[in-house]
Amino acid sequence: MNAMVKPYEEKMNKTLQVLDKEFSGIRAGRANPGLLDQIMVDYYGVPTAIGQMAAISVPEARMLMIQPWDKSTLKAIEKAIQTSDLGINPNNDGSVIRLVFPPLTEERRKDLCKTVSKTAEDAKVAIRAIRRDANDKFKAAKKASEVTEDDLKQLEKEIQDITDRFIKDIDKAAEAKSKEIMEI
Repeated sequence: MNAMVKPYEEKMNKTLQVLDKEFSGIRAGRANPGLLDQIMVDYYGVPTAIGQMAAISVPEARMLMIQPWDKSTLKAIEKAIQTSDLGINPNNDGSVIRLVFPPLTEERRKDLCKTVSKTAEDAKVAIRAIRRDANDKFKAAKKASEVTEDDLKQLEKEIQDITDRFIKDIDKAAEAKSKEIMEI
């Protein structure tokens, strides 16, 4: 692989990682600790992720259990979950917080699948923008006589192959997430 192509492939890989992280935040029928990654708790004036201040476990398929290392943070964690867009009311028993996920309705599943499709499409747009930037850079290098016409064609082919591979990966990830959401 050409050294000029490598940084663009790395950018595309980062886009795919961001997509995976966004997909982990879309809740399917079962409990997933990744749903709490986006929720920040005010911990002594510092916004802190729940995962950094508590043990998160999945005792049942549709339940998350949050056990804070510092019991005094229970109320703050509970409040952060209530004000988040998770849409689940936490049960606080004084030592742990339990989140029970209700089964998804058919309509909600379809809405979530649309969200998955839109998120995947946004990722594809980002991948294509990276390809466009790469091609612009390659053409500028050709104009500056840093690469030959043949090298330019080879670079464009390489970046297109990489783009196609990442688009295919995005499609696979979106299909898998939609399937996960639709299974009851």
